[in-house]
Amino acid sequence: MLGEFNALNEREYEILKDAVCWVTVLVAGADGLIEKKELDWANKITGIRTYSGPKTLQEFYKEVDTNFAEKIESCINFLPSNTESRNKELSEKLSELNEILPKLPPKLGFELYNSYTRLAEQVAKASGGVLGFFSVSGEEKQAMELHMLNPIEYNEEEE
Repeated sequence: MLGEFNALNEREYEILKDAVCWVTVLVAGADGLIEKKELDWANKITGIRTYSGPKTLQEFYKEVDTNFAEKIESCINFLPSNTESRNKELSEKLSELNEILPKLPPKLGFELYNSYTRLAEQVAKASGGVLGFFSVSGEEKQAMELHMLNPIEYNEEEE
């Protein structure tokens, strides 16, 4: 486990990593159809985050990026195929983050929360629209807001 995450136990840390798959599948499948281009885009984003974005998350995303495509496939295979049941289960899993994120240093929790919400938005925009991008269905729009997560606030002036 990475040093910045040392306030967590191994299970909590694994949940943080698994949440990247859960967000991807929740948003990609919100409209009832998990499209390959949505999953491919999430895979690409995860890879980019290993060297871009907040430095505090780059090593985390290197761990997440290891076999990410296979992890998503496994996640999809073990979840219910019914959209409503799958979304309910994923929402319940993601709500576990509400107990974990506040245990992290404030800036790290804030950055990780934001990385999940940005991923949700990017996956939602990966299908439809002009040249196959930037059109979001109503179901995906609702899913990408990740209502099951409590927002993490951070004020740099408080440090």
